[in-house]
Amino acid sequence: MKKVITFGEILLRLAPPGFERFLQSPQLAATFGGGEANVAVALASLGQPAAFVTALPANPLADACVAQLRSFGVDTADVVRAAGRMGIYFVEHGASQRPSKVVYDRAGSSMTLAKPGDFDWAAIFNGAGLFHITGITPAISESAAALAVESVRAAKAAELIVTCDLNYRKNLWKWGKPASVVMPEIVRSTDFVIANEEDIQTTLGIESGANVHAGQLDHAAYKELTQRVLDAYPNLKAVLVTLRESHSASHNGWSACVNNRDEFLVSRKYDITHIVDRVGSGDSFAAGWIWAWLNLSRFDDGLEFAVALSCLKHSIPGDYCRVTLEEVRALLKDGGSGRVQR
Repeated sequence: MKKVITFGEILLRLAPPGFERFLQSPQLAATFGGGEANVAVALASLGQPAAFVTALPANPLADACVAQLRSFGVDTADVVRAAGRMGIYFVEHGASQRPSKVVYDRAGSSMTLAKPGDFDWAAIFNGAGLFHITGITPAISESAAALAVESVRAAKAAELIVTCDLNYRKNLWKWGKPASVVMPEIVRSTDFVIANEEDIQTTLGIESGANVHAGQLDHAAYKELTQRVLDAYPNLKAVLVTLRESHSASHNGWSACVNNRDEFLVSRKYDITHIVDRVGSGDSFAAGWIWAWLNLSRFDDGLEFAVALSCLKHSIPGDYCRVTLEEVRALLKDGGSGRVQR
């Protein structure tokens, strides 16, 4: 199997215990996470060769981060040690009608300082089959945006499949240019776009008639939205949209759709009533789709696999999706009864 390369920033994640508010008690649980690293970990857990590429400082905190990635089987050989610091994000888990909150502290990190020319893409892509990036990397700084554009162009020159999760983060796009100016450059070098309706509207400027708060999803609106994206970007093979119905912070409906130019497909919907941690669920969907594209032959099977994997992530604390291939297949087979396995 050819290796999947993911590229972006990994962060120290600090969270209060359980569903407490920030510093309600004087403790924070320290783990690691970040969109592209989450994808690499999920893929490695499924048995897919995966590498994560980033810039990190040369200090014990970064060493621990790299060591943990390696413990999952993620290849970190092309991690660059550079000036700067390790970025941090704080997450407070919501419950019922109180939403989750995220606070970023990543200015001056090694990845925000990274620039074109800092990575040897020819060497990194040697023997690889697919490259994954998200809209988070170009959001963190002007130089990181230029680097993101460089990376996807190099991936296409190396004849890799490119996947991009648009992942719009309004609290990060502060350096000057808006996402709607930068992201189209990346999408023009992409084969598969993964997004939700807000991502598409904000980063690509393509309006949607979809309303996730209407009580019932209008699949026809999503078909029209994805077709508009395909019409605007003839290089794309398909557009995948995750469909989250947020009844509360603890209760979501979860499904997805894909338009591959030949057909529009909608997955089964999971009613997730007791969310443990939804952070990283979109990354798990991306990982599931990547695994399916590389290992399955049918679009409908791939879509169902990606939704099932990301459904399971909602039950796991932390950024990382610690789910095996057998567990995904079991959910697809039995529908998630939750019965004890003995």
